[in-house]
Amino acid sequence: MRLSAVPLPIAAVALLAGCATTTPAPLRAGATLEARSGSTVTGRVDLTESGGRVRAHVELAGLAPNSEHGFHVHDKGDCSAADAASAGGHFNPAGAAHGRAGTAPHHAGDLPSLMADGHGNVRVDLVLEDVTLAPGPASIVGRSLVVHRDRDDFTTQPAGNSGPRVACGVIAAR
Repeated sequence: MRLSAVPLPIAAVALLAGCATTTPAPLRAGATLEARSGSTVTGRVDLTESGGRVRAHVELAGLAPNSEHGFHVHDKGDCSAADAASAGGHFNPAGAAHGRAGTAPHHAGDLPSLMADGHGNVRVDLVLEDVTLAPGPASIVGRSLVVHRDRDDFTTQPAGNSGPRVACGVIAAR
């Protein structure tokens, strides 16, 4: 029995052509948020990056019913302090002023506020701007997500006067 072989250059072109049509797998990361500052707030944030956009699915419990909360990416991936001060300030690689995400100026770590429902729960999908899950200066992997007790006024420097940190979780690749 004789096997016919495909010439090597033709096989290589066919192999490369097949690779060119595949879509890269989305990058994934997430954080489990634990209570801080004497709160009972806990939850989970699942992050996915695809097509240059980072999407966050946020689920939290233990907030005051019908309340609004500041939500930020903080610079350090350390939630060990009882008040989450170990997470440092807002993630701000460009050195911008604090503000509302989607408007200028704002920190890369400035995220949209979270609104709790009548039971003190949050379930929301967000698009995060100015950040990535890929390695590089805008990467949020290895940093922390922090929920604050109060709403962010998006004006007060450097952090929006959003009060104590009631939940914190380190962002890890998945």
